[in-house]
Amino acid sequence: VQLQASGGGLVQAGGSLRLSCAVSGRTFGTYTMAWFRQAPGKEREFVAFIRWSAGTTYYAESVKGRFTMSRDNAKNTVYLQMDSLKPEDTAVYYCAADPERRTVVSRTSSRNYYYWGQGTLVTVSS
Repeated sequence: VQLQASGGGLVQAGGSLRLSCAVSGRTFGTYTMAWFRQAPGKEREFVAFIRWSAGTTYYAESVKGRFTMSRDNAKNTVYLQMDSLKPEDTAVYYCAADPERRTVVSRTSSRNYYYWGQGTLVTVSS
C-alpha cells in the first residue's frame, strides 16, 4: 500500500486548506485512515481518523469543529478539510493507514499504523 499526501502550503490565520491522501497498491480490504502532524521540535500527534468501511470519524480535541476528514471511495482518497486555521496548526502533516481488521488498543496512536505517506507541510502565518 502506498500513500501519497498533498495539498499543504502557506495560509494566513483563519484561512483554509484541504489535504489529500491517495491510496494505491494492494487496496483490497478496508483500512482505518488517519492524519497525524508534527511541528518542529515536537512529537508527532494525532489529528483525525476515519474508518473506511463505515465512514465514522474521530478528531483530536484541538481540531474538533475546525477540521473535517472524509473519503472518496471511487478515488481511493481521503481528505482533511482544515478551516479556521491557527498558527499552532503549523506542522508537517502525515497520512497513515492500517487494516481495519487489525485489533489495536487505540487508533489515536501512531504506533498502530503500518503504512505511512510522506509529509506535506502546512504553514499558518499570524
